[in-house]
Amino acid sequence: MSGSPEIEELPATQTGPKGVIHDWRKFKLESEDHESVPPNKRELLRQMSNPKSSNDDTREKLNRKMSVQEYEMIQEEDERCLRRYRKQCMQEMHERLSFGPKFDAVFELDSGEAFLDVIEKEHHLTLVVVHIYDDGIRGCDALNNCLTCLAAEYSTVKFCRIRASATGAGERFSDDVLPALLVYKAGELLGNFMCITKHLNEEFFATDVENFLNEYGLLPEKDFAACPVEEENADVE
Repeated sequence: MSGSPEIEELPATQTGPKGVIHDWRKFKLESEDHESVPPNKRELLRQMSNPKSSNDDTREKLNRKMSVQEYEMIQEEDERCLRRYRKQCMQEMHERLSFGPKFDAVFELDSGEAFLDVIEKEHHLTLVVVHIYDDGIRGCDALNNCLTCLAAEYSTVKFCRIRASATGAGERFSDDVLPALLVYKAGELLGNFMCITKHLNEEFFATDVENFLNEYGLLPEKDFAACPVEEENADVE
C-alpha cells in the first residue's frame, strides 16, 4: 500500500493581513465571556476563526454569507477586547526581540569571587556594569543613586557594586581612583573608568552618567515602552 503520510498542521501565529485578521478572530473567541455571548454569535465567531471546519458542500454558501456577517461582527467588537489584543501583540513582539535575562536593581557583590562570577558566568549577551566604591569617598553615594535609576530603565544591563576592600585587589582600587566604573560583556572588559567623577560635574545625576556611557557606545537601547492606547474608533482593516 503506497501513499505519503499526511503532515500534521501545527498552530502558528500568522502573518499578512489575512493572518492578522484570523489571529484577531481567534483571540476574540478565546477571550469572550461565553456566558454573556449569544449562542449564534459564539458559533459565528467559531466559524470565522476556523473556516476549515465547514463541510465542502456548504463552504461556498457559508463564504457568501460571511462577507456581510463578518463585517457586522467586526463593527460590534468590544473595543476593550481589541485594546487587549493590540497590547498582547506588542508584548509578544517585544519578547521575540528581547534576549537574555532581565534585571531591575543594583546587585551588591560581597567578595572577589562574586566579582569574578558576575564577569565570567553572566549570560554572554548581558552587559555588566560594576561600580567599585568605598564609604566616605566623594561621588560614590551619588553614583550608587544614579545606577539605581539606570537599572530601572535598562533591565537588560546588570548593574553591580562592590566595596574596594571586598574585591581582593584593594591595592589596585585605592581611594584616589574611586569611584571606579568597569563595564564587561561576555567576560571582556569594554570600559575601565577610574575616578569617573573627573569626567562629570561636581553635582551629577543619572542622565549625566547615562550620557557619559553612551558617548562610548556602552549602553543598549532603553527598555521597550508600550505605545499609548490609540484613540477610539481606530479602523480595523
